[in-house]
Amino acid sequence: MAWKNLTQTSLADALIHEHTAITELDELNQFIDWTEFEVILQNIHNNPAGEKAWPPLMMFKVLILQSWYNLSDPACEKQLARDLLFRRFINLSLSEAVPDHSTIWRFRNHLNQQELLTPLLNKLNHQLNTQGIIIQTGEVSIIDASVIQAKNNRPKKNAKGDNTQDSEASYNVKTASNGKKTSTYGFKAHINVDEDGFIKSQTLTTGSLHDSNIFTQLMTGQEKEVYADSAYKSQEHDQFLNEKRIQNRVLNRAYRNKPMTEDQKRQNRFSSQVRYIVERTFGSLKLHHGLGQARYLGLARNQARLTLVCIAHNLKKAMKMQSQYGIL
Repeated sequence: MAWKNLTQTSLADALIHEHTAITELDELNQFIDWTEFEVILQNIHNNPAGEKAWPPLMMFKVLILQSWYNLSDPACEKQLARDLLFRRFINLSLSEAVPDHSTIWRFRNHLNQQELLTPLLNKLNHQLNTQGIIIQTGEVSIIDASVIQAKNNRPKKNAKGDNTQDSEASYNVKTASNGKKTSTYGFKAHINVDEDGFIKSQTLTTGSLHDSNIFTQLMTGQEKEVYADSAYKSQEHDQFLNEKRIQNRVLNRAYRNKPMTEDQKRQNRFSSQVRYIVERTFGSLKLHHGLGQARYLGLARNQARLTLVCIAHNLKKAMKMQSQYGIL
């Protein structure tokens, strides 16, 4: 399929007065090799009518901006039309139209259907590793899960009398320290982060699935230490970590008629000093990227959003480290 040629600039582009507000994302293009992402995206077909389509790398950058600034598809289309920063980042001339919200929707779905989102996250992490940002040798993994409320989370009925709740979500029930139970209808995001809060792996499940079911799936195979809360503590996981020669930093838990020893309590205090990083990461994902609320119906579409949010999060952290420490 032919892609639109967007390499030519117009007279209007030449007349733009450069300002830091317009160029603040330029550094991303300086330390990220986008051609490696273009190789992964080269077989994407996002225009079944056969007309010239938007270049897939440009559309991928659109999805990064959308995740970065927590925009819906229609809001992202509007922002592309009126924001010079957005146009500059995706290399779109002022003389060009912008992708509409349905094109953004279709492209994201194509990425998910062709299972390209996780390879894109892995490619980013590999690039950051080669630049010394993410350490993948003898690494530390910190694992946790957090509930995301479904888009349609209330048991309402439509005109036909059908339940409009998201059928792929489910209730997650938690018991607070005061003994009170709270329930949330939605999904559960599971992530594995390093000591700097970079997300190494992730997945989305229905809300009722217990955290421990995803424990081994989130590991990269390069771990030397694993941290997690007591929900992940089990004999099976202890045996798995022992066989893999991975330092077990999963929080200990007390059982009926078997309280924790002083040594176990000391281990928990030590592990908690590291484990908080994953909780802080979830806080950032919810505060800055709106991940506390699902934007779409169904598991697959929200899984796509989660992966794109993780990519945007890692890029933002890398830029912050470059700004603070100049290590890139």
